[in-house]
Amino acid sequence: MARGTLRIFLGAAPGVGKTYEMLEEAHRLGTRGEDVVVAFALDHGRAETRALLAGLEIIPPRRLEYRGTEFDEMDLDAVLHRAPATAVVDEYAHSNIPGSRHAKRWEDIDELLDAGINVLSTVNIQHLASLGDVVSAVTEVRQAETVPDDVVRRADQIHLVDISPELLRQRLSDGKIYARDKIDAALSNYFRLGNLTALRELALLWLADRVDEGLAKYRAENDIQATWPARERIVIGLTGGPEGEILIRRGARILNRVSGGDLLAVHVRATDGVASESPQALEAQRRLIQDLGGGYHIVAGEDPATALLDFARSVNATQIVVGISRRGKLAGLLGALLGGGIGTRVVRDSGDIDVHMVSHPLGGGGPGPRRQRDLGRIRVAAGFVLAILLPVFLQFLLALNPDQNVATAVLVQLTGSVTVALVGGFWPAILASLWSSLLVNYYSTPPVGTLTINDPQNVLALLVFVGVSAAVAVVVDVSARRSKEAARARAEATTLSDLTRGAASSEDTVQDLLQQALAVFNVRGAALYGLSEPGEGGQRATWAPITSAGELPGAGPAHESAPDQPDFRTENTEQIDAATRLVLFGRALPASDRRLLGAFGVHLAAQLERQQLAASRREVLRLAEGNTMRTSILRAVSHDLRTPLASIKLAVGSLLQKDVQYGPELAHELLLAIDESSDRLDLLVGNLLDMSRITTDAANPLLKPVRWHDVIPAALHGIPAGSARLELPPNMPEIEADPGMLERVIANIVENAVKYAPGSDLVLVGTAGGLSTETLAGQPAGELRIIDHGRGVPAENVVEMFRPFQRLTDVPQTTGVGLGLAVAKGFTEAMGGTLTAEQTPGGGLTMVIRLPLSTGVPVRYTTAQAPVKPQSLLPGWTSRHQPSTQEKP
Repeated sequence: MARGTLRIFLGAAPGVGKTYEMLEEAHRLGTRGEDVVVAFALDHGRAETRALLAGLEIIPPRRLEYRGTEFDEMDLDAVLHRAPATAVVDEYAHSNIPGSRHAKRWEDIDELLDAGINVLSTVNIQHLASLGDVVSAVTEVRQAETVPDDVVRRADQIHLVDISPELLRQRLSDGKIYARDKIDAALSNYFRLGNLTALRELALLWLADRVDEGLAKYRAENDIQATWPARERIVIGLTGGPEGEILIRRGARILNRVSGGDLLAVHVRATDGVASESPQALEAQRRLIQDLGGGYHIVAGEDPATALLDFARSVNATQIVVGISRRGKLAGLLGALLGGGIGTRVVRDSGDIDVHMVSHPLGGGGPGPRRQRDLGRIRVAAGFVLAILLPVFLQFLLALNPDQNVATAVLVQLTGSVTVALVGGFWPAILASLWSSLLVNYYSTPPVGTLTINDPQNVLALLVFVGVSAAVAVVVDVSARRSKEAARARAEATTLSDLTRGAASSEDTVQDLLQQALAVFNVRGAALYGLSEPGEGGQRATWAPITSAGELPGAGPAHESAPDQPDFRTENTEQIDAATRLVLFGRALPASDRRLLGAFGVHLAAQLERQQLAASRREVLRLAEGNTMRTSILRAVSHDLRTPLASIKLAVGSLLQKDVQYGPELAHELLLAIDESSDRLDLLVGNLLDMSRITTDAANPLLKPVRWHDVIPAALHGIPAGSARLELPPNMPEIEADPGMLERVIANIVENAVKYAPGSDLVLVGTAGGLSTETLAGQPAGELRIIDHGRGVPAENVVEMFRPFQRLTDVPQTTGVGLGLAVAKGFTEAMGGTLTAEQTPGGGLTMVIRLPLSTGVPVRYTTAQAPVKPQSLLPGWTSRHQPSTQEKP
């Protein structure tokens, strides 16, 4: 009997619709005439799922008792006896009740498959054994029910059921997944947006791995040896010509054919410049590659092909895109004889990196980018070889003509010497002229076969021959040096243009300039040093690194420790000002680079001055903000504080009148008015003083380990009865906070929520922490969410909401000067935390308080220290603990 096929519907989280799609597939198979039964399926209390169960044949479950409670399990024997074509079995990773035939439901499904029955089943990514620790770290919930990954991978088909995290949270808030009383806690814990996004990514990556396994199996079965890389990284070589835009767009189209990848454009700039480089074209290409989501890089290198390949290998590129040569056919043929052009050498030396040679309108249309340089080592070496061989060859040709004379031999050899001068420069030409003169003297000057010269005119001819050769060599050498100087000046001008553009657009920072110096000067490290202690009494001054880039001697990468005291006498040093120096490490700079190094120093000085001006501007803005705050406080004192004072004055004055007798009830009302106005006045003054402390940086918290359970009851003391509900897990870790400040923060937020969302269901939800993914500056953090279901605040007004003296003017009967949230945010940040606002799914506003977890010795919970019971908190508001981290959502 053939084994049945298994189809698994994989989901990233509960509620994405796995069971729903599985039942829809069962209906589709039924309409095709296939025998389908529901062996086991749960609707989880969801009406849409329950409606899909109607119309399908359902095999009744088997009732099993365990520890005094009855549970429903799949009746495996009944399904085998019924023997349908396809069985629907929900929850592939479910653990069976003890006493069942198998411990796991996937083992039951294996028996159905062995019987030739096809199976449709579901599983969540959180139940895969290999991802258990990752999911628990993300969601803070450990899954007791898991299934081995290889068991799931054996499925014939795996269908990913995927919806966006935002839509899943909306479904949850609409009551389509959990009961109403569980929604707020679920949204604030397991179903956070970050959690769902991480789970979704895990599901996609896990499924992608299975696709890779299927691809590897296919290639093995079909004996395919070629590499099929799954992720692309494309490097585009730019010459500085107008064809670069075509290459960038071609590379982008290549990348769009694959799922994911990186697009990198690199321009190799030689230290001695490129004649056809266009700064305008490079700037346009830089903007284009950034608009396409790629990166733009400039590297220095003597040989463009080698530098391009080195860069491609350093970024682990899979493909390189270069344009065809702009040289004509004759120049291309000559280049091929000399080893090939840039594109040819890139193709030849690329190894396992694919190379795309892209045609463009300028291809083959004329001279390509011409390297402006002096005679390098290769040409000089070739000149010396030619100086030895070419005169011998020319003398051999002369020997073929017995009628040749001295003048003919001198002219022929002079041609050879000029050729050597053009190839190798001065010294090879001198060698060639001397060697040629000896050959002419021996083979062509009477008496032939000796070095003796009888005719004085022949002596003059040989001297003229040597002189002309030397003169031509001098002209070639001077021309090459002038060409090099002009090219270097052009390269310096281009670099200075880049620096000026960056400074004008405020793009360059000190760190960016140091990184650029690494590429321009081809050094390993660059650092900016500041004078920490001036030398006194003959002692040497002490310099300390301010910032650095690259690798520094004895320090490794620049972000690690840097050498404290370099030898400024031996390093490449540029004095920026009396207390600042720029130092380059790696190689000694030639004198020709000193001017460009000075330009870098000028720009660094400008950047440092800009940073100082920015700091001064921030200080001025802070002082101006403080002045504005003081002015606003005076306005508040003159207006908002008069109202409670007037009420107190009026009530006290009435009670002090001797000619008027008030009854007990009226006197009690006047006293209540005095009490309420006093409380209101105390709150206003407290907020004003707190805001003053915050703006003057005088809010210094006394941090210590604090438990949320100890602070929240006092913070909720002044709110109306029945207006808040508390849902805190019993294992919330301690946080580092000032108890008084934290109490004020929570009180202000809750009071604000009660004021602007009257009648709303106000819920305080805490997170268990421990494995929390919430962090502050990379450190674990505890979190409290205060959720209301009022009308909320528009997204464009959220930032304004935290500013001092801001109130919702369209909310009637509100009092206060609008400092509650500003004080709460200031105190939270003073304690090293954050206070943010989010839209509540379904309507309303959620205030999120995050504070760093305590680093002290944790307080062990004892009977006396256990979280207070709901009835002992405050009358009218309740507390409900979350499930422990051992329970699943």
